[in-house]
Amino acid sequence: MLRSSLTIAFTVLALVAGSASADVYKFTDERGNVLYTDKPATLPAERLNIQSNKTDVVAVQARQEAEMKRMEETEHTRQQSSAQQTDQKAAAELTAKDKAERCTRARERYDSYMNSQRLYQTDQNGERRYLNDDELDAARNAAKVSMEELCK
Repeated sequence: MLRSSLTIAFTVLALVAGSASADVYKFTDERGNVLYTDKPATLPAERLNIQSNKTDVVAVQARQEAEMKRMEETEHTRQQSSAQQTDQKAAAELTAKDKAERCTRARERYDSYMNSQRLYQTDQNGERRYLNDDELDAARNAAKVSMEELCK
């Protein structure tokens, strides 16, 4: 029986030691402002029972480290997204520039075909073979179709 009483006493003491109560008073000053303090300037003051616990420094540090890690990950993700958007923009600009260059080359080829009296093809030996009228018309039409496709 004594042993169980001592156990209960130690348990109660541990609970009381884990949480501390402080005397906090609530009062109204002469201007009508409600104030809270541990030492009231005027009486009567209403005594409030405030419970507080000790701060677990290790837990606070762990939460702070976790929050910092989360913020760093968020920043890293934002930077990756920004870099990806920059890369996509640069690729789009290169694509537009490349398309404009291909259009220009196709237009120049079409103009050259239209202004040339005679066109030729070079065979494997490096010798020229001039196109007949049907082949010339086909080459000009192909150049026109290519130009229209690339310059849309």
